[in-house]
Amino acid sequence: MRLALSRALAGCLAVLSVAALSACGGTSNSGDGGTAAGPTSPAGNTVDVYASLPLRGPEAADAIPLANGIKLALAQARGKAGPFKVQYALLDDSVSNAGWDASQTAANARRVAADPHAVYYIGEFDDDASEVSMPILNQAGIAQVSPSNTYVGLTTNQLGGASGGPPFAPTGTRTYLRIVPTDSVQAAADLQAMHDADCTKVAIASDDEAYGMGLAKLMLLQKSFYGTDVVSFGGVNPHAASFHTYAEMLKSLHVDCFMFDGVASKGAVQIVKDVHLALPTTKIFGPQDMCTSAWTNPKDGGVPASVAPLIECTESTLNLTAYPGGKAFLAAYEAMYRGSTPNAYALLGYEAMRLGLTTIAGLGANGDSKSAVLSALFATAGRRSVLGTYSFDKAGDTTLRSIGLYKVGANGNPTFVKTIVPPHVL
Repeated sequence: MRLALSRALAGCLAVLSVAALSACGGTSNSGDGGTAAGPTSPAGNTVDVYASLPLRGPEAADAIPLANGIKLALAQARGKAGPFKVQYALLDDSVSNAGWDASQTAANARRVAADPHAVYYIGEFDDDASEVSMPILNQAGIAQVSPSNTYVGLTTNQLGGASGGPPFAPTGTRTYLRIVPTDSVQAAADLQAMHDADCTKVAIASDDEAYGMGLAKLMLLQKSFYGTDVVSFGGVNPHAASFHTYAEMLKSLHVDCFMFDGVASKGAVQIVKDVHLALPTTKIFGPQDMCTSAWTNPKDGGVPASVAPLIECTESTLNLTAYPGGKAFLAAYEAMYRGSTPNAYALLGYEAMRLGLTTIAGLGANGDSKSAVLSALFATAGRRSVLGTYSFDKAGDTTLRSIGLYKVGANGNPTFVKTIVPPHVL
């Protein structure tokens, strides 16, 4: 997740989930910008585990259920991992309703790096935040697992990043892993969706920001795998008042499918309006950060309802019950957090903690060793989890390839349709 997602009723959801989180322990905020007090580790069989998430701002509606999922996993394990008592603290990497903050993220990472008992760190929620914390935790040798990052540049130089050692790992030894598919997988899923929709002439535009440009390039790099004929490719100014000239150019090319790689914004809405006006039967596609009511629902400032039947978008998360362990997790979550309904991010938090707990437990007496935990995580193979069976590659990326395809529901919001597993991924 490169940039924050807009969510309908985000404030209401956040309030509901905060209540659930508080009921189960939640965070204890100190006076240092909202960072939790953190574990205090007496001598003995204890290990310290942390999570860093934005508990305020636009991502809170997803980050708080994720935090609740983490707490559920720990509660089911009765606060233990093998012979060790697990002391857990949730750190807030936001300082205001603006969302995550770089200085607070760095403070969280430094706090954990200074803890001699810390062996596992869940975070960050935002890709940009991970760019801040990864080097700090790397130098401390602490395993970091993100439940939501998708930006390929965190683990590879696929799009022409700096050559040399692994990105954001100053020691040269990787310490970062993630349990969700990367943007490379999502780009392949978008191409598969276009193939399934019988697209013959495709136009791909990006908003000239890092997220959108990266996805567009990943689609271009993989288009031959899916037989996609891209007849127009390039960036547009997302702040332009009109895209009429651009839309007329696409009309002259007889484009039947249009992909906009970017984030839900006024510009994203306007370009779709103009393309639809020029090409009223052209199918419209968008990636994760477009797959939100801010783009699809006119009540939230999205495109007109007449465009809705033509829209398809993808997300790195599926409908909760589409995951192998989704139904059982849903029952457990609703039993623990009565009155609160989780989303897929809660399941990601749950698996992030389960992964850490089972890894520590599997090491027996060595479960308190940073290096042993890190090595065991990278050696994870064929792990059967609520998300499905997965391993980690040498870069720390999951082998999971499931991407959710969404269409616009009767309420105007994205609605899960099916799972796409793209057969070819770079």
